[in-house]
Amino acid sequence: MNISLVHRHAVICGSTQGIGLATASALASLGATCILIARNEEALKTAVEKLSAKHGQQHSYRVADFSRQEDVQKAIEDITSIHSITVLVNNTGGPKAGPIAEAVPEAFSNAFGQHLICNQILAQAVLPGMKSAGYGRIINIVSTSVRTPLANLGVSNTIRAAVASWAKSLSNEVGQYNITVNNVLPGLTNTGRLQSLVQQTAASQHTSAETVEENMRNSVPMKRFGEAEEIANVVAFLASPAASYVNGTSIPVDGGRTPTV
Repeated sequence: MNISLVHRHAVICGSTQGIGLATASALASLGATCILIARNEEALKTAVEKLSAKHGQQHSYRVADFSRQEDVQKAIEDITSIHSITVLVNNTGGPKAGPIAEAVPEAFSNAFGQHLICNQILAQAVLPGMKSAGYGRIINIVSTSVRTPLANLGVSNTIRAAVASWAKSLSNEVGQYNITVNNVLPGLTNTGRLQSLVQQTAASQHTSAETVEENMRNSVPMKRFGEAEEIANVVAFLASPAASYVNGTSIPVDGGRTPTV
């Protein structure tokens, strides 16, 4: 099975921590040259230094705040002027938790911009290079809410579904060029975002974080949280030549928690 990414260039967004950093690490270990995008330059420098370069890669980064679409546009234009990108991993921190009935309209427009519009900017910039290479992988880190809405994540549920529909539409158009577009749907994963959700849930329910964590774990058939590396492993497979006929899918990586077939 060919999972080598040697001589491939990959852009990984939100890649200074959590699933994004784990994904960059996994792709680098398979030989990809990684270009990281995030808003914290010091964290980016640290992340780049952690990546494997055993295949002679020279990893790099660009600074961009995904709440500023012009930042994202400038960063990806700069990258594609130097490299032909054949792997794009769209990964951006999710909207704040809260019931949808209490969400202000700006929360939806902001999240739509940070997720779907930025995904579109990035995809449009890398597609010419992918078509020229006859190889492309666009992988979106989304959420299991694509399959079933999650409690207290009203804005996120709405935007994630929009991203999944965008990805399916794009996959139908670009598959003919050997470019695949897929979504990875993380479940309860041991990251900073999960800890934030735990704290917010505990405060809203007037209970302890320990109780909330225990209830969350018990909702997973495997009775544990996932690790960022476990999500990254699926992303790495989808980025590889071995996943050449996987296209237009949304794959839960959630320990079996999603209550749908």
